Amino acid sequence: MDHRTFSRRSFAKAALLASAAWALPRNLVFGSESTVLPVGHAPSALKFEHFPSRVHAFIFRNWPLVPKDRLAKVLNTTSSQVDKIAREMGLKEQPKLSPEIEKRSYLSVIKRNWHLLPYDQLLQLLNWPAEELKFILREDDFFFIKLGSLKPKCEPLTLNAPKSSWTVADFRQAHAKATSSKVRNPEPLFSFVRDLSASVKSTRKQSLFSPRFCYSYFAVYGDPLLDDAVDPYPDGLLARLAESGVDGVWLQGLLSRMHRSPYAPHEAERAAERLRNLNKLAERAHKHGISIYLYLNEPRALPVASFEKFSELKGVVEGDYAALCSSRPEVQNYLRTATEHVARSVPKLGGFFTITGSENLTNCWSHHNGHACPRCGKRAPAAVIAEVNRVIHEGIKQAGTSAQLLVWDWGWQDGWVPEIIAALPQECSLMSVSEWSIPIERGGVKNEIGEYSISTIGPGPRAQRHWELARKRGLKTLAKIQAGNTWEIAAVPYIPALENVAQHAANLRDSGVSGLMLGWTLGGYPSPNLEVVAELTQPSKKPTVDEAMEAVAQRRFGKHSAHSVVEAWKIFSAAFREFPFNGHLVYSAPLQTGPSNLLWPQPTGYTATMVGIPYDDLNGWRANYPAPVFIAQFEKMASGFERGIERLKRAAKKTRKKEFRKSLEREIGIAEVVRLHYQSIANQARFYLLRNEYASLKTDAEKRTAKAELARLLEAEKALALTLRNLQLADSRIGFEASNHYFYIPEDLEEKAINCEYLLKSWLPDLK
Repeated sequence: MDHRTFSRRSFAKAALLASAAWALPRNLVFGSESTVLPVGHAPSALKFEHFPSRVHAFIFRNWPLVPKDRLAKVLNTTSSQVDKIAREMGLKEQPKLSPEIEKRSYLSVIKRNWHLLPYDQLLQLLNWPAEELKFILREDDFFFIKLGSLKPKCEPLTLNAPKSSWTVADFRQAHAKATSSKVRNPEPLFSFVRDLSASVKSTRKQSLFSPRFCYSYFAVYGDPLLDDAVDPYPDGLLARLAESGVDGVWLQGLLSRMHRSPYAPHEAERAAERLRNLNKLAERAHKHGISIYLYLNEPRALPVASFEKFSELKGVVEGDYAALCSSRPEVQNYLRTATEHVARSVPKLGGFFTITGSENLTNCWSHHNGHACPRCGKRAPAAVIAEVNRVIHEGIKQAGTSAQLLVWDWGWQDGWVPEIIAALPQECSLMSVSEWSIPIERGGVKNEIGEYSISTIGPGPRAQRHWELARKRGLKTLAKIQAGNTWEIAAVPYIPALENVAQHAANLRDSGVSGLMLGWTLGGYPSPNLEVVAELTQPSKKPTVDEAMEAVAQRRFGKHSAHSVVEAWKIFSAAFREFPFNGHLVYSAPLQTGPSNLLWPQPTGYTATMVGIPYDDLNGWRANYPAPVFIAQFEKMASGFERGIERLKRAAKKTRKKEFRKSLEREIGIAEVVRLHYQSIANQARFYLLRNEYASLKTDAEKRTAKAELARLLEAEKALALTLRNLQLADSRIGFEASNHYFYIPEDLEEKAINCEYLLKSWLPDLK
């Protein structure tokens, strides 16, 4: 694989593996409907030796998120017995868990139990039918891929699970040390939802660009239009986004769940309710000057068994799923009618945006294998893709509303683009990732940007080529950027590298694009990053990058601190431009888990998953960067952030106004999280290099030196984890991203400290 061109597009290939995983003989069947849950090649689950047993790991990891009566049900015991084990470990009394926590943390719960529970017990823990878990794994931003496209083989968990060498007393002592530092006024998980939902007044911003749309900072991704308890866009959030310069927000839309499909009729059971809720949301958002856009990824593939009644519509097959062939008039009519129904039912809907080459199998050419379809194989890929967009556009026109269609070129092969653009309806707009294909060199290593980069400032050659083709065709153009954060680190609400973001916005101001997508599921926090984009795209004036940053800093931190904050932002931006970007690295390295990522004394054999579980896959993390360069770049960035943090700390000491001082302290916390993550990545890489080399060391002196360095790294990782724990306890935003929920919570950072303590006391002394 050419690492220079690796991007999220390459993970679309992983979708083929994920689809195939649903068809393997070892798949598990649950329920009366014979619901199939994916297994993949099912390697043995990892063992967590820093717990006294798997039962202790299960109780510890779920104590903050799942009621203990549910834990007891999984273990086939009583709540009092679960409580007794928790107290023996040193855990405090379980707090009352709100229903909102359960509804907003299910992805975190699934991930933290992936190596602990077999599917039947995982379903008990979630209190879900198998069909719901199946939907989440496939449709909640392809979560099964993020878990590695495999389910580890776990033995049923019982109270008599095998014990490890690390006793309850050992664990309790290590846990007491990990939790000895107290945080004044800690924020419970998801406190930011309450804070961002509180009512505020806002002023609509004028801009050269429209739409300027982003995703909710905390919307539930999979099916967000059914539960009032998890409103994706409360009025407070809408007002704050409007004040930050946003005039549009988006949600995933599954047509089969909003309009009855003749091919999957059961999915539309609550379609009318979803559309009523969407209509209410569109009307509420309209009052804030914000439009709602739906992301369409259609027509969605169906289980192969579904095609028994309409085999003539079956297209490309992947595993147990097959494309609903869009070359058939019946399928086109369904797309047209469903889109019309949605647009007509929600008159104030801003529009739709499409991806026709995503991780999900949709049209027969969506995964570049249309030749396997008896109909699409005889047609040019460009003709099929343009046709899907044309049919959706016809549905919008038939509805007679003002809804727009934004066509995203994500996943298209470059050779297809001119022909696709030439065949699109003229009323459409073409959207391209701004920074795509920019060549870079970091640490002497050459690469090419795919997307999701604040370290690289666009626009790039690919987007500019596509925009030029679109303009010649008479289409409007949009730039997709990541204004708030990226997968370079998404565990913070925004990356305080504002100079990079501001320069990108200034460049786009002169590029001829008419709109901005401000981010994928990440980056929707009402941040200074969004504000600086709004500042630079005002229609009435043309501020410089420095002037725009100064204006934002004055509003947020006061006139006396503004210059210091801008200087810190510049230091952060320069450090961030050292990021060793590579698409594989961005998805595989422990960028989101940071210090919470456990250390393993022996190779796990597991491969890092897409923004999911990094394991110990150093070769996967570093992509085409040699290990020393990989380490050096992350240490260079950590040092740069440390310098910027010192600048902010000096400003905070001189700030007398309480409101501005608190804002500065929160800004310092965000920057510190970035520093901790990047320093930890360097530490972890050094640890695994040394672990892997240890067996080849010849002399006792070499081994003593190596063991001393391993001990230093373990102590350093323990300190980083506990520092991050305290930061997260003070700021509930840290570690969260909408489509992954919490990457880690304070208990995970405590576990990492215990993991390091175990390795220091039980592994390192025995290392021969």
